[in-house]
Amino acid sequence: MRFLCFGGSFNPIHNGHLVCARATAEALGYDRVILIPAAHPPHKVAGAEFAEPEHRLEMCRLATTLEPQLFEVDDIELHRPPPSYTIDTVRQLRQVRNWKEVHWLIGADMLMYLPKWRDPEALLRETQFVVMRRPGTEIAWSALPPAYSQLRRHVAETPLLDISSTDIRRRVATGKSVEYLVPPGVAGYVREHGLYRAG
Repeated sequence: MRFLCFGGSFNPIHNGHLVCARATAEALGYDRVILIPAAHPPHKVAGAEFAEPEHRLEMCRLATTLEPQLFEVDDIELHRPPPSYTIDTVRQLRQVRNWKEVHWLIGADMLMYLPKWRDPEALLRETQFVVMRRPGTEIAWSALPPAYSQLRRHVAETPLLDISSTDIRRRVATGKSVEYLVPPGVAGYVREHGLYRAG
């Protein structure tokens, strides 16, 4: 089986994540998409808008119940001290779980930050990145170091759904509905646990 890892804050996970990941898997022939919520991404600031790792993990699990044959959730990053670095996860998958290859899905917006990730040269050597296009994001290949040009062959054309976790959190904070933006189980979980409420 071919596995595609999809890491992120998932704060919260939304339908855009799922639809685009599924489209990528179908287009490039992956059998399973492994969602890997970060314990604490190094570029995120803790606060009321950042749900605890246990909440984000559970929302990922709820989000994948409708398609368990495609999606699964892995809490590998929640068992390490923060911050969560992708290179550590890749090496753990290779060395501890004996994966021969690690394929990792990122959005086109994250691609432009990839050179600033922890140990980016090693990441390029040890990881096969797959890039999915994002609404409003043009990939400026000329702005990336030459080594990143290899990723041109691994760009997936996915539905350009303009859904963001930031907008979802704002809607929740102002009392607006997030139905149709997140899976029903996730919407219910956010309400039940009072996540992203102002004050």
